[in-house]
Amino acid sequence: MRNDRNAFTTIDSRIAARLRELRHARNLSLEQLEAASGVSRSTLSRLEKAQTSATAEVLGRLCSVFGLPVSRLLQEVENAPSPHVPHDAQSIWHDPATGMVRRVISPPAEGFTGEVIGCTLPAGTIIAYPAPPRPGLEHHLVLQVGALHVTLEDDEHRLGPGDCLRYRLIGSSRFETPPDHGATYLLFML
Repeated sequence: MRNDRNAFTTIDSRIAARLRELRHARNLSLEQLEAASGVSRSTLSRLEKAQTSATAEVLGRLCSVFGLPVSRLLQEVENAPSPHVPHDAQSIWHDPATGMVRRVISPPAEGFTGEVIGCTLPAGTIIAYPAPPRPGLEHHLVLQVGALHVTLEDDEHRLGPGDCLRYRLIGSSRFETPPDHGATYLLFML
């Protein structure tokens, strides 16, 4: 999550270990997790061995099975959170498949439910999540720069700079940027 290559490798290893722990805690075989998440057994095996980096979509699918937001999973592999997180110390994760950059602005902490995540999507990006990590999770998405098309199940929303979309995540979601504009937004989750 940090910007240097060694930290990225360490984060991949920690994510791999945590995914393995979550699967074992639920007594799931790789085949059962494949059926529940739609992620192939071979990809799951490579992820758990830190032989490949997870994409946002794959982490979303797995976190949906485990019942936790992606930001919570990422925070669990970091050190204990501090009440004050300077900008340069905020965890950053890069999606190798889409180029999305996800910044954990206010890391989740025990006893707190709210989180603030900063996301940047390149132009022409599509990220689809088949199910929420926890049904009913409240979101407030504030688009800062660019253009963003958000589809929540069958409801479509086109956002411009300064727009806010408030919703409870119940089913599938899809985030899409147009071919000529990326998007930078803040996501408040409660």
